[in-house]
Parts: sequence; structure tokens; C-alpha cells
Amino acid sequence: MKSHNSHIGSAFDECMEADLLTEANEIAIKRVIAWQLQQEITSKQMTKTSVAKAMGTSRAAVDRLLDPTNTSVTLNTLGKAASVLGKRIKIELVEG
Repeated sequence: MKSHNSHIGSAFDECMEADLLTEANEIAIKRVIAWQLQQEITSKQMTKTSVAKAMGTSRAAVDRLLDPTNTSVTLNTLGKAASVLGKRIKIELVEG
């Protein structure tokens, strides 16, 4: 008769859940940032091309920045975009 240990695998499961939660949170944050950037671009009547030129980057880089599912944007890129739009980036650590 096999004994059943309910704790086997639980640490792995908890780790996977934490990873999924972290990924979902990153996507949610990126969606908000992409939306805010797009709103600023629209309100300033700028084009993606003009934003790219002002940032000293390519239109493709601006497309990645505005893609709500692309979480691989650097802080440097976010900072440049914010500056071009007359804004700044504010990041803070909070309790998890």
C-alpha cells in the first residue's frame, strides 16, 4: 500500500503559481503603461514616427513600447518616451 503525502509537489506548485502571478502582474502593468503612452501621444497629436524621431529610435521600437503584451521594454526606453511626452516615469517598490 502506497502512502500519500499531500505535501509532495506543493512547493513546486506554489512556485509556479507565484511565477504566473508575477507574469500576469507584469502584463497588467505594461498594458497600463502602453495605454497611458498612447493617450499622451494622441493628446499631443503626435505620430509614432514623430515620437520615434524625438526619442532617437525606430518606429518599430515605439510599436514595441506601445504593444501591451510586450513586457521586454527597458527603463531607458520608457524614460525617453516619457521625456518626449513631457512626463517622467515613477517606479516604486511596494509590499508583496
